[in-house]
Amino acid sequence: MLHGQEPTSAWVARWSHLLPRESTVLDLACGHGRHMRYLAAQGHTVVGVDRHPEAIDAVAHLGETVCADIENSPWPLVGRTFGGVVVTNYLWRPLWPFILDSLAPQGVLIYETFSTGNESVGKPSRPDFLLRHAELLEVCQTLRVVAFEEGFLEQPERFVQRIVAVREPSEAQTAVRYPLSP
Repeated sequence: MLHGQEPTSAWVARWSHLLPRESTVLDLACGHGRHMRYLAAQGHTVVGVDRHPEAIDAVAHLGETVCADIENSPWPLVGRTFGGVVVTNYLWRPLWPFILDSLAPQGVLIYETFSTGNESVGKPSRPDFLLRHAELLEVCQTLRVVAFEEGFLEQPERFVQRIVAVREPSEAQTAVRYPLSP
C-alpha cells in the first residue's frame, strides 16, 4: 500500500459526523493526506500542515496546505479557527495551547495517538511521544468530552489514547441580545 493511501483511522471515521457541516477542518501533521482525502470527500474544506515538502506536495490538490516545522518554528495559523482539528499518530505537547485555540465555537477535536505501554510493542517508545494515563482528558478539561478511549489495539499492535471533544460556545456567544431603550 502506498504511503498516504492507508485507510482512514476508524476513530476519525466514527466521529467525523460531529464536525459542523461543510466546515473547514485542520489536519495537523497530515502526512500524505489520508484524513484530508476522507474529510474532503465528506464535503469539508481541508487545511493540512506538515513539515515534509513531499507530503505537502502530495496533498496540495485537496485543499490549503502549509509546509511548516511546527515543533521548531512559530505556529503558522495564528488567529485562525477551524470547525474541526484532526490529529493522529502525532504528539508534541508544546502545541496543546495552539491546537485548543484553533477550535472555533462548536469546533470538534478528534485526536488519536500512542500512549504509555506502546514501548512494550514497538515505536514510538520514548516517553516524549507517548501520552500519559488519561492525559487527553486533562488537556481537554475546558472542552465537552464526547468520547474517550485508552488501551491496546491489535493489527498493528499498539497502545493508544483517543478523544473527541467539542468547544462549547461561551455564554456571550449564545446569549440573545435585546437592545435597551435609551
